[in-house]
Amino acid sequence: MSFKVMEKTEVRLVFLGAAGVGKTALIQRFLKDTFEPKHHRTVEELHRKEYEVGGVKVTINIMDTSGSYSFPAMRKLSIQNSDAFALVYAVDDPESLEAVKSLREEILEVKEDKYTPIVVIGNKIDRHNERQVSSEDVLSTVELDWNHSFLESSAKDNINVMEVFRELLQQAKLPSRLSPALCRRRETFPKEINKHPRINKTNSCHIS
Repeated sequence: MSFKVMEKTEVRLVFLGAAGVGKTALIQRFLKDTFEPKHHRTVEELHRKEYEVGGVKVTINIMDTSGSYSFPAMRKLSIQNSDAFALVYAVDDPESLEAVKSLREEILEVKEDKYTPIVVIGNKIDRHNERQVSSEDVLSTVELDWNHSFLESSAKDNINVMEVFRELLQQAKLPSRLSPALCRRRETFPKEINKHPRINKTNSCHIS
């Protein structure tokens, strides 16, 4: 008689970026499929989500950090203890992109590894008329110069939110057998409208 051993896999993601770029909005859209238009200042919040498939249990820890950068010690600790990073800027705020560049340098310095899993996210693409940051320029810098992944998203319109988390989990190297659970999770969200082309190159729910 054989017994199936329950495996436990845990991963920690951290969202970093300037204040007001939509870090919390992206996380809440992923976890609860809700959107709060009013900005609330975040100090540091840890969210936990568990999935189970095929006898495998995975815990996703998502750290939502302050955009004010008034807590450098907390931010450094978050960087040290995390597996993958989401660097978020707003496409209508060029200064928030500069913050992403500084944060990336800090991550590489703390982790001491230029191959650290990082996904750069241009949020608020629903603000078509206010856009000030070109996706082509950022894509070139992020993928060619930095060798990171790049997506554009809208927490408000639920565009590419699941793709953001799927890319982060792929880079955190979750085992491929967990992919069915993540695909089912994706199906619980409203279908996306294809009028916004995807920027990233990931086209599958498979986690490698």
